[in-house]
Amino acid sequence: MFDLKWIRENSEAFDAGLAKRGAAPLSADILKIDGERRDHLKALQDAQAKRNAASKEIGKAKATGDEAAATAAIAEVAKIKEFIQNGEETEREINDRLNALLSSIPNLPHEDVPVGNDEDENELVRTVGEKPSFDFEPKEHFDIGEALGLMDFETAAKMSGSRFVVLSGALARLERALAQFMLDLQTGEHGYTEVSPPTLVKANALYGTGQLPKFEEDLFKTTGDHYLIPTAEVPLTNIVADSIIDEDYLPRRFTAFTPCFRSEAGSAGRDTRGMIRQHQFMKVEMVSVTKPENSGEELERMTGCAEEVLKRLGLSYRVMKLCTGDMGFGARRTYDLEVWLPGQDMYREISSCSVCGDFQARRMNARYRVEGEKGGRFVHTLNGSGLAVGRTMVAVLENYQQADGSVVVPEVLKPYMGGIDVIKTN
Repeated sequence: MFDLKWIRENSEAFDAGLAKRGAAPLSADILKIDGERRDHLKALQDAQAKRNAASKEIGKAKATGDEAAATAAIAEVAKIKEFIQNGEETEREINDRLNALLSSIPNLPHEDVPVGNDEDENELVRTVGEKPSFDFEPKEHFDIGEALGLMDFETAAKMSGSRFVVLSGALARLERALAQFMLDLQTGEHGYTEVSPPTLVKANALYGTGQLPKFEEDLFKTTGDHYLIPTAEVPLTNIVADSIIDEDYLPRRFTAFTPCFRSEAGSAGRDTRGMIRQHQFMKVEMVSVTKPENSGEELERMTGCAEEVLKRLGLSYRVMKLCTGDMGFGARRTYDLEVWLPGQDMYREISSCSVCGDFQARRMNARYRVEGEKGGRFVHTLNGSGLAVGRTMVAVLENYQQADGSVVVPEVLKPYMGGIDVIKTN
């Protein structure tokens, strides 16, 4: 969501920002509806003043016994009252049109974000770690998992359809180990507060973080009025919704390990095998709430927190700054971490860390209180994967695979694996 006053004063900059996103200029449409709204509000205010004046005339007329004047004033008040009642409905209709338009517009990119159409125009920031070398042809994760007898897509399909998996034995344990390791790292060393949030939320929570109304087809909705979360970003960010936070409370950093649910609308034919793109997956999410002047530095910090997981797992990866055409709806700037997958012979996204500025805060009405000031200022919000657990498992399987089909457990995960050092067939 956007500041209308800023759009009025910076309409050219607003349209230029949209142009970087590949969107048409919209400031004229917004300001037209905004002008209509402001004119209508003035008319309502004028009507209120007339009603107050007419009400006083009724009292004066009755005090002097002028019944004719009193009757005329009463009729005038009734007429104005009807106008105000109809006008309030018109005001709601105008506001709905304005909000619908504003809600459909993506966040404006930061000035240092590269302009581009898609992932091919993202900017490489750095590459970290050495790719492993093999004296055999490395396999993809699903071939490894199925050969171990611990990754079963066929059974999952019988009960749930495509894009689901059943993990068992050491791979189920590995999934849990990865999540525990990530949570311990983010809470114990990086200062995040662990949260166990709801995985069912109402529409207002998804509106606040920008998934609704534009991306409803990507969500799973219950038969009631709840949605399954596509990411823990939604409940974690909404912790501060509709509130004014004390300045000393900031920054706040939250993390959670939850299942995530996505319909994967529009991804037919992409990653149909394996665990890269599923309807249900596990993820450790990070969310930060900061003052505006600190959000840029917080993005670098958050990205480093996600990178540390990959470093300690000994996985090679690269950091990409996303271009305007590949960046998410609510983001101002995004770094993607892409881990090396030798079975696929390519880098694949494993984390996305974004700063949203006050875009989500305006939708959620999340503010902070500055001593000596009335009201409050909007916070800035950030979110990032720390990491996607399923994709991290994919990376571990492919990078630590052995010629005999077994998988060596990374050193940092061994304390969580109950004595399992190598995952192999029984």
